[in-house]
Amino acid sequence: MKKYDVYAIGNALVDMEFAIDDAFLASLNIDKGVMTLVDEAQQQRLYEALAGHTGKMASGGSAANTIIAVSHFGGNSFYSCKVANDPAGDFYVQDLVKAGVDTNLHRERDAGTSGRCIVMITPDAERTMHTFLGISEKVSELELHADAIAASQYVYLEGYLVTSPSARAAAVKARQIAESQGVKTALTFSDPNMVKFFRDGLQEMAGNGVDLLFCNRQEALFWAETASIEEAAERLKTTAKTFAITLGSEGALVFDGQDTHLVPATPVKAVDTNGAGDMFAGAFLYGLTHGYSYAQAGALATKAAARLVTQFGPRLKPEEHKPLL
Repeated sequence: MKKYDVYAIGNALVDMEFAIDDAFLASLNIDKGVMTLVDEAQQQRLYEALAGHTGKMASGGSAANTIIAVSHFGGNSFYSCKVANDPAGDFYVQDLVKAGVDTNLHRERDAGTSGRCIVMITPDAERTMHTFLGISEKVSELELHADAIAASQYVYLEGYLVTSPSARAAAVKARQIAESQGVKTALTFSDPNMVKFFRDGLQEMAGNGVDLLFCNRQEALFWAETASIEEAAERLKTTAKTFAITLGSEGALVFDGQDTHLVPATPVKAVDTNGAGDMFAGAFLYGLTHGYSYAQAGALATKAAARLVTQFGPRLKPEEHKPLL
C-alpha cells in the first residue's frame, strides 16, 4: 500500500479572481481565455486597472488545485512547489496544510516574492489569467522529495512548469525518479499557449511517453496539428499510454489503453470555468487510485468539474467533494 495516491509538482500561486466583462479585456488588449506570463510591474498595472472590482483570494496554481481535490475526496497527496518567506507564502502554506496536503514547504523558505495570478472571469464563464510567477519560477530539483515520489501511486506534472528552465528540469527529474521506482506518471498540458509556444519542452517533460495525459480539446488539436478530435486522439497515443480529453459541454473522451469512452457531460449553467480542468484531473486521479475504471473515473471527473463551474473560484468547498462520490 503506497503512502500517497498522488505526488505533484507545480507552480505555487496566490490567485486573485475578478468578475469583469469583455470590454475590459479589449480596453487593455488582453488575450481572452488563455494564461499570459507577465512581470511584476505589468501585474501591478492590471491590479490598478481593476480598482473598484472586488477580488477573491485563494491559494492556487493548476497542480495545487488538482492535488487539493484529491485530498478533499479522501485521498493522500504530496505537493512540491516554491513560495517565498512573505505573507502570501505564509497564506499558501497554511492553505495546503488545512487541505491535508503534505508538502516540501515546511523547511525554511527563501526571501523574495511569492507568485500571484490575476484571474478574470467574463459573463460567458471563460477565465483569462495574467500570471507573475515570482519565486515560483525558480522551483527546481531542490524542491523534489524522492522518497515521497517513490511512495506514490502517481506523479502528476503541471504543464505550466515548461516555461521555466529549472522547473522543466525538475519535472523531467520527477518523471525519471517515478519511472525508476515503478510509479505511474501523469502530465497535463495546462493551457493552449503551453502547447503553442513550448511544444519541445512539453515533449521533454513527457519523455518516451507518460502513463496518463490530461488536455482539453484545443490543446489536443494543437498538439496533433489537426482540426479533427478523432485524429488528435489517435496521435495522442504516441505521447501517452492513456489519456483524457475534456470537451466542455460535450463531456470527455477517455482512452484506457484499449478502449475509448465518450463520457457525457452533466448539464449545468457555468458561471466560472477557472479550475475546471484541474478539478477534472483531481477527481480522475482519485478515481483511478481508488479502484475506479477509466470510464467511472471520467464520470466522476465530469460531474465534479460541472459542479465546480456553477460557482466562482477554482475549488469546491471541502464538504462538497464526498457527496459527489
